[in-house]
Order: sequence, then C-alpha cells, then structure tokens
Amino acid sequence: MSSAAITRTATADAYAASLARLSERNNTLVSMQENMTAGKRVLRASDDPAAAAQAERARTRLARVETDQRALEVQRNSLNEAESTLGSTNTLMQRLRELIVKGGNTALQPTDRAAVAQEMRGLRDQILTLANTKDANGQPLFGGLGSADAPFVDQVGGVVFDALPGQAAPTGTALPATMDGFSTWMDVPTGNGVFTVAQAAGTTNVFSDQGQVTNPTLLTGHNYSVQFTVAAGVTTYTVMDTTTATAVASNQPYTAGQPVSFDGLSLVVKGTPANGEALQIAPAGRDSVFGTIDRAIASVQAGSGQVGTTSHDVARALTEIDAAMARVSAARGQAGELLARADSITDLQAGRSIQLEADRSRAEDLDMVKALSDFKTQETAYSVALQTYAQIQKLSLFNYLG
Repeated sequence: MSSAAITRTATADAYAASLARLSERNNTLVSMQENMTAGKRVLRASDDPAAAAQAERARTRLARVETDQRALEVQRNSLNEAESTLGSTNTLMQRLRELIVKGGNTALQPTDRAAVAQEMRGLRDQILTLANTKDANGQPLFGGLGSADAPFVDQVGGVVFDALPGQAAPTGTALPATMDGFSTWMDVPTGNGVFTVAQAAGTTNVFSDQGQVTNPTLLTGHNYSVQFTVAAGVTTYTVMDTTTATAVASNQPYTAGQPVSFDGLSLVVKGTPANGEALQIAPAGRDSVFGTIDRAIASVQAGSGQVGTTSHDVARALTEIDAAMARVSAARGQAGELLARADSITDLQAGRSIQLEADRSRAEDLDMVKALSDFKTQETAYSVALQTYAQIQKLSLFNYLG
C-alpha cells in the first residue's frame, strides 16, 4: 500500500517537473522571439544592467550631437546669408566707386552732379538696408553680441551702431550666428589708414594724392601743414609741425609731381599753388562705411569745377571707398572661413555619431544570425520535449489489460 502511494507520488512529481520544464522552454522561446522582433538583445534594464546603462549613455550623447547639429545648421544658414549680403554690398560699392570717378569730371554741370549724387544716395540706402538684414529667425545678421531690431540707425549726424560690438567665439560644435557689425561697417580707416591730407581753407590750385608711409619708425603722429610761398615767380614750400609749432623743412623748392617727404611720410603734390595756399596732414581716424560714402556724396554734390579741389576730393574718396570695400571683403572672408569650419564640424559630428551608434549597437542590439540559430535549436528541443511528454503521458497499465 505504501509502496503504491510512493510510486503514484513520484509519477505525479515527474509529470509536474516535465510540465515546468516545458513551460520554461516555452517562456524562453517567447522571450527569444520578442528579442528577434525588436532586433535587440537588451529590452529591459533587468536583461543586462551594464549593457542597458551603456546603451542609454550612447543614446543620450547621440541626442546631444543631433541637437548640436540642428543648431549648427541654423548658424550655417545665417552665415550663408551674411556672406551673400556682404557680396551684394561689395557689388553696390563698386558701382559707388564708378560714380565717384564720374563725379570727378570737372566738365559736369550742377544738374549732372546732382543726378550722380542722387544715385549714390540710393546706393547708400540700399547698403544700409543690407547692413540691417535679418536671418530666417528675425535676428540681425550683423547684430554683434546683441542688438535692437535694427543695429544700424540712420540719424542726423550719420549712422550709429545701436548694438554691442563683438562676436561670439566659435566652439567645437557651434559657430556665432551673428557677425560683428561694428568691425564690418563702423571701423573703416580714413585717409590712407595712417594719415589724411586735406586742402586748407581757400586752397584750390594745389592738391596731392593720399600719400604713403616711407619709414614707419620716423612717424610722429603729429599734425603738419605744407605751406606754399610764391615770390618773384619762384614757388617754395615749408613744412610746419603744427603740433609742436616747429619747422620740419623750410623754403624747399617746389616741383609739381615730385614727392614731398618728411618724418617718415611722403605725398606727391601737383598743381600750381598760389601764394599762401597749404595742405594739411593729420593722423588718420576711424569712420563707418556710411560716413565714408556720405563724404564721397558731399564731394560730388559740391564739386566746384576747380581741377585741384576736385582731383583731391576724388583721390581721397576713392582711397576711403577702397578701404571700406576691403573691410567688407575681410568680413566676407571671415564668413567664408566660418562656413568652412561648419563643414569640418559636420564631418566630425558625423564620425562621432557613427561611433556612438556602434557603441549603442554593441551594447543592446541582437546578432540576428546567432539569434535565429539559437531560436531554431530551442524550438527543436521544445518540440521534441512536447512529443516525449505526450508519449509518456499515454503510458498506462490499462493499455495492457485485455
């Protein structure tokens, strides 16, 4: 009796153990199928905590790279627009230069000069509009470190920069979205960049080019006056240092077209000076692109018809317009350099994304070939176990009783 009871209990336990193993194999198959459907080895942190943490770190860094790249594209678009705007500005300034040369014709009538000056004013207004151009997000392209709605304001005394000068520094993943409007538009040297030459009041017959530096070590930064004296048909000049009230050169013979040199600078003087006429030399200052254009317009508008005065005004206007164009071209080159840097950043970010994606994949993705092989093996074992259990379950003494 006890032996039979023990046997029945063992048989029931064996059946229960077999069912538990079948259920376990089935759960394993379901889990493997779930992994293959998702294509991932780690679906939950409990599957592999270390791998799940590594994959999460990779995803976080990938999201950061994508965010940085979206911001970079906005910055790239702004810089592209700034570069195009500066190119358009140079085109307009080249036309201004042509009009200055045209306005230097002493044969022009006042109505002709007025027409040239009017066209120049129209170009000046277009350039001001370009300087206040905004990007697609409504931010001024040349707003520097922060500006009002329009960084360049046209006032009675000229254009002023209503913004913070400067430009944000580029980083390893970002570029400045706006350029420094002050250095681009408001920092143009006057004269030749070192000194200016102007006709003294009442001087119309003698004029010069804008001069050049011959020896930087001799420059003093002083103001000078080149005074002409005509006596007995002989013209001489005296160079006075008006800062120290001393004579630098006295009663030098004058020859038209020959350079007048002193204290490290030189200028070519032309014309037939009248007694008492003079040229004034002063250290160069800084002005805006718009101030340079305004002076050129005023020179054309007020042309006196005097060859000396007109030639001098045209020479100065052309020199300063060339300096303004050089500033705009330099800013355009800077925009181009930043755009090239944007391409480099994009390439680096693409490589970083590939590496991070590889890290994430190694941590959580499934080897599909191995997974399929393991699944087939597990599936076959489960099928055999089911068939075996079914055969064992059919075993009964009643099958042999006839």
